[in-house]
Amino acid sequence: MRILLYLLVGYLLLVAITALAQKRMLYFPNPTPPSAANLRPAYGPALAVWPTADSPTHRGYISAEPLDSAPTRGTVVVFHGNAGNARDRGYYLMALEARGYRVILAEYPGYGGRDGELGEASFVADGRETTRRALAEFGGPLWLWGESLGAGVATAVAADRALPVAGVVLITPWDNLPDLAQALYWYLPARWLLRDRYDNRANLSQYPGPVAVLIAERDEIIPPRHSQRLYEALDEPKRRWVFPGAGHNNWPINPLAPWWDEVLSWLDDHHSLPALPGQGEREARGPD
Repeated sequence: MRILLYLLVGYLLLVAITALAQKRMLYFPNPTPPSAANLRPAYGPALAVWPTADSPTHRGYISAEPLDSAPTRGTVVVFHGNAGNARDRGYYLMALEARGYRVILAEYPGYGGRDGELGEASFVADGRETTRRALAEFGGPLWLWGESLGAGVATAVAADRALPVAGVVLITPWDNLPDLAQALYWYLPARWLLRDRYDNRANLSQYPGPVAVLIAERDEIIPPRHSQRLYEALDEPKRRWVFPGAGHNNWPINPLAPWWDEVLSWLDDHHSLPALPGQGEREARGPD
């Protein structure tokens, strides 16, 4: 009986520690603010803070170099994964700007020198404001891209019917965080301990536009079945891509990879929002 009592006390202690430390287990921010040195990353173009050069109030980053020509296909707001900060995601600029898009690498509160709380409520409210400002400054069409944790922010922003989002791209997403946590930490009541829910499935039930889901076949962080469950729950229009043999952190970011063109072409064919001034109509094509 004494052994059982010790085991029970130990288990309850583990549950309590997990409940108290859940933000440390979910968020891995790099809080370093932007500087002349880190705005010129080793990979990708030089960055400029957006929408202001006053770093305590910046919301993210855009390319510091002007595009060769004015963007003709719209604006993409990228919500990154849980590690590092937005400055680490220069590959989106390399891939999307070359294809005619303006790109905003959105930064979260508590990351990259920004003030604010770590957590779902803070991130989602901030993401909505970032999207409003992007629409006010650049107009539409505007797409949301969410990578891993960022998918949870992107879907919540897309669910806001006051924001005219042309389409959503989700890279290595989960269906909802409580189900994922319970699967990974099966020995804990994880589903009931979590304060942040990031329910992508529920969020997207409120969004009528096109959703592209990109799954890493050998994802060791977010098991592919959770991404597949999300995809199966979506209404049309939707499309799925699978990166063969890829893990959570080594999916193909090469800007020359053909999947970028496939995803963007599919989004162009399915969005129904007004185009930017001067953007011509595109011939409709069905998905591959």
